[in-house]
Amino acid sequence: MPELPEIVTYIDAIERHVGGDVLETVRVKSFSLLRTYDPPLDAIFGKRLTGLRRMGKRIVFELEDDLFAVLHLMVAGRLHWHPPGKAIPGKVGLAAFDFSDGTIILTEAGTKRRASLHVVRGEQSLRDLDPGGLEIDTATLDEFSKALTAERHTLKRALSDARRISGIGGAFADEILHLAKLSPLQMNTNLSDDEIGRLFAACRETLAKWVEIRRDDAGEGFPEKVRSAHPSMAVHGKYNEPCPVCNTLIQRIVYASRETNYCPSCQTGGRILADRSLSRLLKDDWPKTIEDLEG
Repeated sequence: MPELPEIVTYIDAIERHVGGDVLETVRVKSFSLLRTYDPPLDAIFGKRLTGLRRMGKRIVFELEDDLFAVLHLMVAGRLHWHPPGKAIPGKVGLAAFDFSDGTIILTEAGTKRRASLHVVRGEQSLRDLDPGGLEIDTATLDEFSKALTAERHTLKRALSDARRISGIGGAFADEILHLAKLSPLQMNTNLSDDEIGRLFAACRETLAKWVEIRRDDAGEGFPEKVRSAHPSMAVHGKYNEPCPVCNTLIQRIVYASRETNYCPSCQTGGRILADRSLSRLLKDDWPKTIEDLEG
């Protein structure tokens, strides 16, 4: 799932390519994409793009007449830049956002259609779509501590709960926990003040670092290699590869369709996270669907 660094990079690219331009039309191929009917989709046709913002893992297109188009890419949604009027691809294409200088195509791999587009009018309607997570870059340590421990969960779940902390998903939760030297299955209510401080610092450092990496990857173009794993990541997607800190082989926890990666030496005191209680713990501490996790 594109997380805060990827969403920021998409917003940068959209601003470079079409900032201030008129959104001529939106072609929707998959009707499961559009989740609102009032105002209708055509209310945003011909409106100038006055700004862009990130709301959690959502991209908000700010348009004239107090209109907003809110796009959530979910797990497999991706954006691509093409010449004007580009046809929507057959199997993976969901929609096209047409501007005079080019077209932004929305695709979604796989068979499940989770990506969503909401068209709303007014700031209050926009706020109603916000899951409410804390923004790490502007939060205080005390605010972070309260958000992190609002409900009893494992650290992996607590970090990736969009209602509590904004913009973090499974990939960067793995990277943050590795930097903070904390187990993904440690309960958030069992942290010392020092551990909370380390985790807060790791969140800020990791997200800032990866915004710059993703920006460098995209350059002046449009991000076209947005994947959850990246060669520069320390643990996420690195199962059975050496930890960049201690050379211990990275381990994984697989539950349902989700994977957690961690270093036993750096994070769990050398213990491999596999025992009789693991499946029960994950079952009780993880939402049944991605939509539940996203609030």
